[in-house]
Amino acid sequence: MGPVRGGLILSLMPGVAWAQSCEVQRPDWDGVSVSAVQEAVFLASSPAALVLLLGTAVAVRFKSQWGALAVVVGWTAFVTFLTMLAPASREMAMAEGCVGSPALFIGIIAAICVGMIFYTAPPIKGR
Repeated sequence: MGPVRGGLILSLMPGVAWAQSCEVQRPDWDGVSVSAVQEAVFLASSPAALVLLLGTAVAVRFKSQWGALAVVVGWTAFVTFLTMLAPASREMAMAEGCVGSPALFIGIIAAICVGMIFYTAPPIKGR
């Protein structure tokens, strides 16, 4: 493999030079690849997630079924917004390394929602 073919292949791979989507999504990105844990912390510290975490705490504190339902719908809308809005640009940003996989964050939120539904469910009669 000569230098022309090797250079051509390497120049076509996404990298920091193609950081158009990273300039839009993470303007303060320092060039270090983002892990799933870092992405989960970033997503959890967004204003919408903080409001939903507060709503989760209130619904659990007062054991409100309707409050838990409203918060679960809010979490569902938030996760849908993350995954469905401009998936092509998110994939490009993930390939460049400035955005990590949101799978860990989505799994944690799903566990919180399931636990909240079970905790606020009415007791079973007859036990």
